[in-house]
Amino acid sequence: MKTNTRIYLSLALGLVSFTALAEPLIFDFKDPKGINNANFKLDAPLEAINGNTTGISGKVTFDPADPSKTKGKIVVASSSLRLPNPMQQQHMQGDQWLDAAKYPEISFEAKSLKNVNTSGDVTTADADGVFSLKGQSKEMTVPVKLTYLKDKLGARMPRMQGDLLVIRATFNIKRSDFGINAGKMEEKVSDAIELSLSIAGAAPR
Repeated sequence: MKTNTRIYLSLALGLVSFTALAEPLIFDFKDPKGINNANFKLDAPLEAINGNTTGISGKVTFDPADPSKTKGKIVVASSSLRLPNPMQQQHMQGDQWLDAAKYPEISFEAKSLKNVNTSGDVTTADADGVFSLKGQSKEMTVPVKLTYLKDKLGARMPRMQGDLLVIRATFNIKRSDFGINAGKMEEKVSDAIELSLSIAGAAPR
């Protein structure tokens, strides 16, 4: 009887451990190192504008056993966008353009993945979701590359244990789709904006 009890107990504990390991992980993309970054580029006939930001946060739920279930939201602080030209920087943050004071966040919320292809630790997919900018939201599909790095958090953040999830993506939006001076100054400020990001999220344990 005691032997059977021990067997059942061991099986139960094993099942609990397996279930815990199989649970999706939540990755936090607020980077204490300030390395996570996104770049934006506007290539108009008269001027090319290039900027970047490190003001990135958000959380993504990722299941290593089933990457297709990935969901989450990445947020960029509007006030953190930077341009090398001080006057362009001031105009970009002003109410005629981003109006960063009134609309402090730019975000993309991934609702689901399609065309998922996983090879080893790398998953490529198309993320269906909602991009929000200057108080307006638009459904769109963004190509993404997800790299799951098990037990690698300590290599990036000493004295911490856990996993990393690296997200890379490059895609285009149009400022006219979000009510940002539609049809104006397009010789100097392109309507099309190329966005690219390379960010790492942490799941400590």
